Amino acid sequence: MGIFSRMTDIINSNLNSLLDSAEDPEKMIRLIIQEMEDTLVEVRSSSARVMADRKTASRQVQRLMDEAEQWEAKAKLAISKEREDLARAALLEKQAILEDVEKLETELVALDEHIEHLHDEVAQLQQKLSDAKAKRKAMQMRSKTVQTRMKVKRQVQREVLDDAFKKFDRFERRMDNLEGELEAMDLGREHKDLASEIDALAEDEKVEEELSRLKAEMQSGSTKENQGKPE
Repeated sequence: MGIFSRMTDIINSNLNSLLDSAEDPEKMIRLIIQEMEDTLVEVRSSSARVMADRKTASRQVQRLMDEAEQWEAKAKLAISKEREDLARAALLEKQAILEDVEKLETELVALDEHIEHLHDEVAQLQQKLSDAKAKRKAMQMRSKTVQTRMKVKRQVQREVLDDAFKKFDRFERRMDNLEGELEAMDLGREHKDLASEIDALAEDEKVEEELSRLKAEMQSGSTKENQGKPE
């Protein structure tokens, strides 16, 4: 693809539609800007060559015009010397030079039109480049804003989760404390019941001893009564 056809494609392209159809708009606009900048450098370089060609052609026209004037002066001199043959020859040289001048002037007109066209397209390309850079800056700012919002949102969600976890930990700790208290109460109760049972056994033993003593006394008394009775 030539420089000018590529430049025309860029100028006629719709930047928004290109970005909408791209999978990665930021990468796409970066490539577009690079393409525009490269094309702009090439076009300006080409414009410089065209303007240099115009200056060269303009100098050639001026040089040829000077030569034509010189041949006219020679023709006048020949006429003054009554040498019409030389005058005709001088005028023929002048005519040939003027034909070359006419061709160069036609070329100059074409170069001027080309230069003007280049200036217009460079201006359009420069405007497109400015729009692309502005679009890229807007996209970067938008991306930065989205990233900031995402970061804040994640932070808020993280804080909500942390708060939920803290509440759960506090609830779990509270349940642990309640279960500990309940277990402590059960342990105290079991210890108390065990001591009571042991004490009860001691009491039972005393009662049994007392009961045995009474039985023995009663049995002894009964025996004595039976012995005191006559047969």
